[in-house]
Amino acid sequence: MTDLTTHVTLPLPATEPRPSRTAQPAEPGEAAPAEQQNTDRGPKLSQADVLLHLGMDEYVLVRYDQTAYAVPADGPPIARPLRAAGGFGGTGSLRQLLNRSYALRTGRAPSQGCLTDAIATMDALALDAPERPVHLRIAPDPIDEQVTWLDLGRADGRSVCIEPGTWSVTTPPVGEGPLWRRTRLTGELPLPERDPGGWQAGLGHLRELSALDEPSWRMAVAWLLAGLRPDMPRPIAYFAGERGTAKTTSARQLLRVLDGIRAEVRNVPRSEDDGAVAASAGWTMGLDNLAGIPQWLSDFLCRTVTGASVAKREMYSDSDVTSWAYQRPVLLTGIDVGALETDLAERLLPFTLHAIHPKARRSEHDLWRRYRAAHGRILGGLLDLAAAVWARLPDAADQLDHRPRMADWAELLWALDAVTGWDTLATYTGAQEEVTDDVLDADPVATALTRWASSADTTEWQATTGQIDAALRPPGPLPDTWPKTTALFSTRLTALAPALRQRGIDIRKRPRTSSGRAFLITLQPIPDPRN
Repeated sequence: MTDLTTHVTLPLPATEPRPSRTAQPAEPGEAAPAEQQNTDRGPKLSQADVLLHLGMDEYVLVRYDQTAYAVPADGPPIARPLRAAGGFGGTGSLRQLLNRSYALRTGRAPSQGCLTDAIATMDALALDAPERPVHLRIAPDPIDEQVTWLDLGRADGRSVCIEPGTWSVTTPPVGEGPLWRRTRLTGELPLPERDPGGWQAGLGHLRELSALDEPSWRMAVAWLLAGLRPDMPRPIAYFAGERGTAKTTSARQLLRVLDGIRAEVRNVPRSEDDGAVAASAGWTMGLDNLAGIPQWLSDFLCRTVTGASVAKREMYSDSDVTSWAYQRPVLLTGIDVGALETDLAERLLPFTLHAIHPKARRSEHDLWRRYRAAHGRILGGLLDLAAAVWARLPDAADQLDHRPRMADWAELLWALDAVTGWDTLATYTGAQEEVTDDVLDADPVATALTRWASSADTTEWQATTGQIDAALRPPGPLPDTWPKTTALFSTRLTALAPALRQRGIDIRKRPRTSSGRAFLITLQPIPDPRN
């Protein structure tokens, strides 16, 4: 900390005349302006200097990911970017808080130019500030890797510390717990309440309002638990069903458990850049009413749940870049998104909702009134279950013999089943089998390969890409989705390989020869996903 952190006695507004915009420099022998006059305590400070002393007196500077933040020295552990202008989930920006502090202590409004100068100086001083991680909504404990934290989004900085076996609400002292950043998408969560009936009763309040059947409900609970884990690849929850099956309402119910009552499902972003901005600003991402998933959106969704980083040229700069990283729980809704890319299909957690009988429908007003009333107990029930699951997670790695692509997710499901007696791991494996079937059925190349395998008189076939293409082409006009070139056909075979391997068709690239790229296709017994 520099000597700028000493407290400053501010001049009283009554004895400090406002400087005129047209004031001329003092002539020799004239008195200097009041802000520059010497007092018995030394030279009087300018308004910008007073604001600088206020900032350095009340805040600690830290840096993270090339961004400077100010954290209240004696207040909640909320990190405010120095360069931001406003917002931040109702907690205010540094500029707003310095403005407020100056006005309360002097009874005057500071010059906006002086505010800019003071914050710019703090930004320069932050070059020597220590590096500290800054988190959005969910954070790991700085010391114990089995402990996680949940930011309740409150102005007082109260957070939930989730430990194996228990949880507590506290305000972590600066330097001992995580630092939180806030955005306009950071909604406030209610204080969680422990239900006397345990996690079953707490989550039961949400179960009563949900349109999901029992197997889907259990998978939804698993998805919520994954949303409380930092730095964890998670499946993409996908709510499908005909019109009027409460897809959007079901999605909102889950999002609002983790992100507050203002959390919403949104329209599909226009571009990957727009999606990245939204993902970096909020903890959860819900996209509503998808009618199809183009290639760029499929790739974006996969990167969002497994972790991604975006670098772009900084505004008003020729060579510098700005970057942000994100890894978020993602939820989609749609009647039918059509054919899926294999990468996306392997990360999908489908929920099929069924028609609701007219007598069973609730009004929106009644449903959300009950939801708000029970929100604290719902969150408390989820935290009770999370604490119990966290206690079993260390055992999962040794107990699992088979892991799907997202091994962390499989370990979480094993621990959840160990605590609850459910069978979420088997349910997820079965759902993945159905998704794989859908992917293969929708792809003409996969369909042709499966047809060849069913009648082949050999278990091995090595051929070039062109030879395989010629052998598999169906008679008559080619489907529109059939690869147009051998290079695209090679890419398609590589993309389909993981899904086809689950059907006993193993595809391996061979070294390129003078005749072109070759593949070795081997027919194998279909593996049992449970072994």
